[in-house]
Amino acid sequence: MPGIAEENYWFRRHEAAYLHLIGHCADAVVLEAGCGEGYGAQLIRTVARRVIALDYDELTSQHVARAYPQLDVLRGNLATLPLRDGSVDVVANLQVIEHLWDQEGFLAECRRVLRPGGTLIVTTPNRLTFSPGQDTPLNPFHTRELAPSELDEMVREAGFRVDELTGLRHGKRLDSLLNGQIINAQVEVALSGAPWPAELKEAVESVTVQDFDITSEDMDSCLDLVAVAVRP
Repeated sequence: MPGIAEENYWFRRHEAAYLHLIGHCADAVVLEAGCGEGYGAQLIRTVARRVIALDYDELTSQHVARAYPQLDVLRGNLATLPLRDGSVDVVANLQVIEHLWDQEGFLAECRRVLRPGGTLIVTTPNRLTFSPGQDTPLNPFHTRELAPSELDEMVREAGFRVDELTGLRHGKRLDSLLNGQIINAQVEVALSGAPWPAELKEAVESVTVQDFDITSEDMDSCLDLVAVAVRP
């Protein structure tokens, strides 16, 4: 969520991916499939011709419609997108696919609603670093997390051409904060319910989008996967 000091690290981490990908949305009709609070769809709207913000949750959809009146807000299920065939230029799906039970079915729906030559954008936590050594995701709201090769294969098998597969990771300054333990420190506080230590809160509040890098280097060690694919 934007504007919450304790969530600033995660907000900036997501915002960095939006800013990296926003050029693919210029002058386009964009569907954000799983828009959440709506700040990402609103950011896309600064360059897109039209943004359809879709979410399943009723209260979330109501909030997005009130907070971001420039967006066209729909409530619907990502398993059956409520759009016509070939009706959008871009489908953006950031930090959502890991929550879905039928990921392959969702990608098929993305291909259906995209026009030929349209672009699919996906970001998702890297299973190898988000739930290392686990058979099931550590986050109870995730149904299935993906490694880089798994996301690449799934998108290709859905009929897309993968043009970009990169990874988001900490930059040098962020790696040095709290001896590189800024994620673990936040998880520890969340699980314990203890008050936030002043040093941790200060570090989290200081994070900006410039603290993250997105590159194709050493994909297995990145934090989030970033994929850009095209419907032939």
